[in-house]
Amino acid sequence: MENRYAAAGVDVTAGYEAVKRMGKHIERTKRAGVLAGLGGFGGLFELPKGYKEPVLVSGTDGVGTKIILAQEADTLDEIGIDCVAMCVNDVLAQGAEPLFFLDYLAVGKNHPEKIEQLVKGIAEGCVQSHAALIGGETAEMPDVYNEDEFDMAGFCVGIAEKSQLLIPEKVKEGDVLIGLPSSGVHSNGFSLVRDVLFKKAKLDKNHRLSSGQTLEEALLTPTRIYVEEVLPLIKKGWIHGIAHITGGGFVENVPRILPDHLLADITVDEIKRPEIFDFMQEVGQIPDDQMYQVFNMGIGMVLALAEEHVENVLSEVKDGLIVGRVLANREGLKPAIRLHKEGKIL
Repeated sequence: MENRYAAAGVDVTAGYEAVKRMGKHIERTKRAGVLAGLGGFGGLFELPKGYKEPVLVSGTDGVGTKIILAQEADTLDEIGIDCVAMCVNDVLAQGAEPLFFLDYLAVGKNHPEKIEQLVKGIAEGCVQSHAALIGGETAEMPDVYNEDEFDMAGFCVGIAEKSQLLIPEKVKEGDVLIGLPSSGVHSNGFSLVRDVLFKKAKLDKNHRLSSGQTLEEALLTPTRIYVEEVLPLIKKGWIHGIAHITGGGFVENVPRILPDHLLADITVDEIKRPEIFDFMQEVGQIPDDQMYQVFNMGIGMVLALAEEHVENVLSEVKDGLIVGRVLANREGLKPAIRLHKEGKIL
């Protein structure tokens, strides 16, 4: 007898095969606290001991329209890193240690070998952030997605001592702002990226930048995960606030870590911008102020800290640089940020 579910476009046996293929990748992410393997109706995780006032911090996100480039390139084993990064970096920005991660994959057709590659990337992101991958869902949705289309989202839970949570009230006038370099565009602003480079300029994805990288290679570089470098600094009490530079760029994200009476005064001249930003700005004739309103422009995370800890922090993070200070917002600027480039305010 014909299998009616399969005839409707959903292959259950392919789902079983995909789960089987995921196993070895998920195994890499195990850490203390994981209580069960795959197969249950929910992921089980035991909270670490030793916290006086533990607070759970959660974050959820996807990879936006960057996923379209991954589909077109058929490059599936790294886009999962982006999905994890967008979640764990947000949790980290609140002062929390990522504990576990769950993923959601929606596909037009379940190709087990492709699902495996997607989960491989998610697992790699979890390894980089020391988060356990304890569950997820793969949904085959032929009436929503074409056969080779997919979407991806994730959910992360972290933990922090209540007294160590990074809240705006901890940031003080005179704090130094240190920028941590990004790996590239990360996973935000891709609707503009695609519009400028591929729709209007009609460039080929194999167009080479002066560095030798193709556009495809530059754009699909995975988002940098900052957990391993930054979490120890938080636990030492050196950090007052963290801005994860995602959609909205500097202009939207840095003011989020400030109390109402302060502003971020930032000079961008010393920031080493990945070539893709300069190329895209030139091709699209995008003004500087708009670039900093959309993209990370070479800085994926901004730390606010007291002057006394600057030397220690710079010695422990990779390629960190001072980008500005926290000042009194006497002019009542909204958003509470002032960007300087070559002596001019953007």
